[in-house]
Amino acid sequence: MKRWIAMGALATLFATPTWAALKEGDAAPAFKLQASQAGKAFSYSLQDALKKGPVVVYFYPSAFTGGCNVQAHTFAVNADKFAAAGASIVGVSLDSIDRLNAFSADPEYCAGKIAVASDAQGNVAKAFDLPITEIPSGRKDTRGIEIDHARTERTTFIVTPDGKVAATVGGIAPAANVEQALKVIEELAAKAKGNKS
Repeated sequence: MKRWIAMGALATLFATPTWAALKEGDAAPAFKLQASQAGKAFSYSLQDALKKGPVVVYFYPSAFTGGCNVQAHTFAVNADKFAAAGASIVGVSLDSIDRLNAFSADPEYCAGKIAVASDAQGNVAKAFDLPITEIPSGRKDTRGIEIDHARTERTTFIVTPDGKVAATVGGIAPAANVEQALKVIEELAAKAKGNKS
């Protein structure tokens, strides 16, 4: 019994974010970035997206890497569920827009269903209080292409139309990160529906 309690405590320790990311109730920084969806670049504005409903802003280390591929695919597969709850999704990484054009169109990953934005200098990640770390030289992505940019922690923020962070999801596996974000979005939708009735 003690062993199970200790294991549970250890699991909780690893699932709890240890960085200083923005928390529930914090104001989300407004940002505009070049983004891509279905291989086409466009100008993305968080403020404009929030006019239509909650936004899931998910930061990830790098396109075309193991966990990020899983996360993008899981968001793409569940994109209709997020949309049904009134939410949109944008991924943010330090990838170049060229890398993101390929990633956003790839049927195995974003599949044209979610937008991914280029925060090449890491300014938006820093504004969300996420750390930036260098990727070791020579590290290659799943296509065998060298990764030539820094990375940030895998962290998802659910931002409500008033510009506030409703939840921060981090420190868990990529697919679980998406599932938790969807759960929060569906709870927000249910709450909004309850307030209207």
